Amino acid sequence: MAHSEKPGKIRWGILATGGIAAAFTAELLELKEDAEVVAVASRGEASAKAFAERFGIPRAYGSWTELADDPEVDVVYVATPHSAHRVAAGLCLSAGKAVLCEKSFTVNAVEARELVELARGRGSFLMEAMWMYCNPAIRRLDALVRDGAIGEVRAVHADFGLSGPFEPTHRLRDPAQAGGALLDLGVYPVSFAHLLLGEPDEVQAWARLTEEGVDANTGILLGYDSGAVAVLSCSITAGTPTTATVTGTTGRIEFPHGFFHADRFVLHREGHDPEEFTAPAASLRYEAEEVMRCLRAGEPESPLVPLDGSLAVMRTLDTVRDRIGVRYAGEA
Repeated sequence: MAHSEKPGKIRWGILATGGIAAAFTAELLELKEDAEVVAVASRGEASAKAFAERFGIPRAYGSWTELADDPEVDVVYVATPHSAHRVAAGLCLSAGKAVLCEKSFTVNAVEARELVELARGRGSFLMEAMWMYCNPAIRRLDALVRDGAIGEVRAVHADFGLSGPFEPTHRLRDPAQAGGALLDLGVYPVSFAHLLLGEPDEVQAWARLTEEGVDANTGILLGYDSGAVAVLSCSITAGTPTTATVTGTTGRIEFPHGFFHADRFVLHREGHDPEEFTAPAASLRYEAEEVMRCLRAGEPESPLVPLDGSLAVMRTLDTVRDRIGVRYAGEA
């Protein structure tokens, strides 16, 4: 990491200017003692300048290369659609920048492996922006399960669907932008299952595809040699309750709504009254804090969002797409 002129502060660059970039930047600006946002880049100078003016960012670039080459930037947050993650993150890593890259990590596992190999080869920090893993409620869930609070995990259920309707021109229906429910929404249930059970031994899936050829409504069944299963779904045609349940041999943990940004869940154990756990509200700030903690500690990877885990999730998503027949531009 480059040395900052302001001791203790990590200097961020923002690559892309859409909704998630705005939400993340707003959270960064709240971390005044730890972070400063010094530059933003877009493919168009006008959108970069408008974003910079909105958030009080000193420098605005009309190309990604200019941001990657800015010596005053320590870490870049890549907030493009998934279809551009490989190019954008690769550009920044090659220029010596640390990178926090939005999920889904890339379009496929081949691209993900290329990024990981590039980062590891250079000794550069890289992390997928799976903010769910960094949020307090999920960290508490993970600790409880690892401590044996519900025995051996035998089933994970999770869903994430939006009702739409989305126009054919929307990015969620655009194959050129790796659209569809799976990479945008399904990555949450799949990552949730991976956190608790690891990479599956069997993957089955079914989906209804749009006229454009992306998945609109998808069901996923993951099987594990341990005997555990994960039953997951995602949709861009139906607003699902976004609930999740983790069931073990001696109890279960339920997220009544919004599992990926929850602030509470309920533990049910045989012979005990239900126990509610509450946690601070979910926020993008936690993933930003984890990145900065790693950079200060000189850690090239985050233990909360390990790169091997991101690779495993991408392999699972690839297999799901193989099962449902979805291919994106440039794929064999």
